[in-house]
Amino acid sequence: MLDRGLLRNEPDRVREASLNKGEPCPIDRWLSLDRKRRDLLGRTETLRRRRNELSLEVSSLKKNGESADIQIAESKKVGDSIGLIDKELSAIDRTMAEVELQFTNIPDQDVPIGKNESDNEIVKAAGAKPSFDFKPKPHWEILGNLFDQKASGDIAGANFILLRGWAAWLQRKLINWMMDFHSEAGMEEIWTPFLANRESMTASGQIPKLEYDMYHIEKDDLFLIPTGEVPLTNIYRNTTVNEGVLPVKLVGYTPCFRREAGSYGKDTRGLNRVHQFEKVEMVRFEHPDRSEEALEEMVSHVEKMLGLLELPYRISILSTGDLSFAAAKCYDFEVWSAGQEKWLEVSSISNFRDFQSRRGNIRYKPAGGGKPLFVHTLNGSGLALPRIIAALIENGQTEDGKFTLPSVISTKPVIYS
Repeated sequence: MLDRGLLRNEPDRVREASLNKGEPCPIDRWLSLDRKRRDLLGRTETLRRRRNELSLEVSSLKKNGESADIQIAESKKVGDSIGLIDKELSAIDRTMAEVELQFTNIPDQDVPIGKNESDNEIVKAAGAKPSFDFKPKPHWEILGNLFDQKASGDIAGANFILLRGWAAWLQRKLINWMMDFHSEAGMEEIWTPFLANRESMTASGQIPKLEYDMYHIEKDDLFLIPTGEVPLTNIYRNTTVNEGVLPVKLVGYTPCFRREAGSYGKDTRGLNRVHQFEKVEMVRFEHPDRSEEALEEMVSHVEKMLGLLELPYRISILSTGDLSFAAAKCYDFEVWSAGQEKWLEVSSISNFRDFQSRRGNIRYKPAGGGKPLFVHTLNGSGLALPRIIAALIENGQTEDGKFTLPSVISTKPVIYS
């Protein structure tokens, strides 16, 4: 959510941000409502002054034993007018709040302007792509029956995962390793609900923009979470913390559920794009002066993980056209997938500035006193599965259909078949 002062005083900046992100911009409607609201506030202020004047006149007249019927009648009319204006103001406030949820966050100045992912800028690449004396296979061929698509299809439908044997073990092992890695780095481990209510989804920015991409339980008006960002961020919704508490660093494991509307036929083979996937998510609440530094720290943290997993990776800063609705800046991590000969996204590290904290009313009390201020929120995948599994299997494969895991996962190199 954007500050009303920004909407009122810098509408062209809001228009430009929406244009660069390819998002609708209801700024003219908001400005019209704002003008009407301020006009009504002026009228009600005038009427309240008049009612106070009439109250004094009635008191004076009665004190002198004179009739105050005319003033009392006028005072009633003034009160009725104030009541009607208050109702109109309440309706305008509700409409303005709904419109404000439609404004996208404003990209940072160093975010490249572009229409889509082709305009993202690669800022770093590390690790050597593996070389083979044979044609490497994609992970679904190596996994074979351990990637049981028939069983998952019978249970839930297309694009769900069922892993068996050592493939299931590998996913569990990776999740445990990731959680331990983050905890040892000073993040508080959280176990959250895997469903969220409408207020939570709105605060983190999924609703209204992405509501139809979510799995919705209509009877209870609950949503299966699309990312651990939702419950982790909402732990502090409608909360004010002391400045000394910042930064707050959280990490949690969750399954993630996405309908992926409109994505059918796009990278849906194997483990690349599915409706339910596992993820370990990092969320930080930061002092506004430190959020940019915190973003770079999170990027460095993920780099260490990919280095330990011995996966070649590259980092891109997303262009405005590929930036999410709620983010002000985002780095994407992709790992090389040898069997598919393509880069797979496994993490996004985003700075939302005060966009989410305004929606969720998350503030801090300045140490030096003064009114509470909005924190900055950041989050990032640390990491998202199952594309990590796909890359590990494909990059570590041998000609006889086996593969080698990095020592950080198996404590010593182990070959699986």
